[in-house]
Amino acid sequence: MDTKKLRQKILDLAIRGKLVPQDPNDEPASVLLERIKAEKERLIKEGKIKRSKKTTKTSDTPHYENVPFEVPKGWCWCRLEEIAYVTSGSTPNKESFASEGIPYLKMYNLRNQKIDFDFKPQYIKAEVHNGKLKRSRTEVGDLIMNIVGPPLGKLAIIPSSLPQANFNQAAVLIRPLLYKTVLTKYLFYYLSEMSEINSISTKGSAGQINISLTQSQNIRVPLPPLSEQNRIITEIEYYFVLINNIEQSQIDLQTAIKQTKSKILNLAIHGKLVPQDPSDEPASELLKRINPKAEITCDNAQYRKIPKNWCACKLVDICSFLSRGKSPKYSEEDKTYPVFAQKCNLKDGGVSLEQAKFLDPSTINKWNEVYKLQTGDILVNSTGTGTVGRTRLFNTNCLGNYPFVVPDSHVSVVRVLKSICPQYVYAYISSDSIQRYMEENLAGSTNQKELYIGVLENMHIFLPPLAEQYRIVAKIEKLFSSLNNIQKALEV
Repeated sequence: MDTKKLRQKILDLAIRGKLVPQDPNDEPASVLLERIKAEKERLIKEGKIKRSKKTTKTSDTPHYENVPFEVPKGWCWCRLEEIAYVTSGSTPNKESFASEGIPYLKMYNLRNQKIDFDFKPQYIKAEVHNGKLKRSRTEVGDLIMNIVGPPLGKLAIIPSSLPQANFNQAAVLIRPLLYKTVLTKYLFYYLSEMSEINSISTKGSAGQINISLTQSQNIRVPLPPLSEQNRIITEIEYYFVLINNIEQSQIDLQTAIKQTKSKILNLAIHGKLVPQDPSDEPASELLKRINPKAEITCDNAQYRKIPKNWCACKLVDICSFLSRGKSPKYSEEDKTYPVFAQKCNLKDGGVSLEQAKFLDPSTINKWNEVYKLQTGDILVNSTGTGTVGRTRLFNTNCLGNYPFVVPDSHVSVVRVLKSICPQYVYAYISSDSIQRYMEENLAGSTNQKELYIGVLENMHIFLPPLAEQYRIVAKIEKLFSSLNNIQKALEV
């Protein structure tokens, strides 16, 4: 289920008056608007707010004719400044900041439509808050909207945990002049729908766009009767709670699927996923035939977790090629020979060359034939932080029109002998226990971890008979296919 689209549809219905029924007994929004205008005039007269010089005068009404949709009877269109105090923030000089004092909000504190002041908190001195930045002081219940992007339209309501705060010039403050609790929430949901914000002609240079304070003040608002605003808010929040529960259930299910896949791999590499067949050639005999020099262990007293006819050996004993790639010389113009790097190997659990760089063709002779990636090669990210050990199975079907692909020095290539099932070895390396083994044996600094090739070479692998390797792989693929179908269904 696409919960994002569902939320959007609910907001769209709400702002058009189609989410809840109208009540003919409600006081019309036009009466509400006149009462708010009167309150604004009183505040201006008392000097508590200033009349904007740039916005449309109250007596001018052409904006009511230029509206994006018709509103129900009892509603009316207005400008944001007619129902709220709208002002922009300010950025003081460096000397205004302090290690403690008045919380100062920056746009990175608007996260997931809430204020997160614990994220990189900054403070300004109280005298600056009450002096130079007096105009942009916030109150609990104020609505903050960012006007510099992308993205534009991040919104948050000032929580009770911030009784005093200020904010920078990348946002505007919206403070309803009457009925603040209700109007703030209604405006929050209306602006969250984004159609009005997206309709504003933005300005700015490459990489940055902005909405001016005047444009913010002139935002068109479809104003329902006050009672209907309450009903709309209640209905939106009811549906959003249901959607949140659906999303949490999806997250829980995704977690369960991930755990199930891990369990499947764990059972597979310990001989518990499919039954053994006593007539299968023992893995030790297979290994003696394909690599007489292999160090084979068949002592099940030492490896109690593996079945009879399995054996243990080192990964290097079952490989025809096990090596890191090379540092290539790249070509900006010739796009004939892709270089496989860390950025290439995450797409639908497989391999993608969409972000590949390309080899300088004059250096091709320096790459031995063995470095050209083949179907069945197991690719392991071997440098980085958080991505080391990420494993993918290469298939030449992803080549398209490319003659071959070579790995760069950040990727290790595991190519097994012909009589070993590469899909089984891929599953083995992908299992949690082997991922932990690699993580525990990383070298390098905190910022740049590295998986040395020796760690892979000395990795112990539990090897089943060849026929059982293929039965295990078939079972994994069948189970994973069912789980993947569930995951796809969650995304619809």
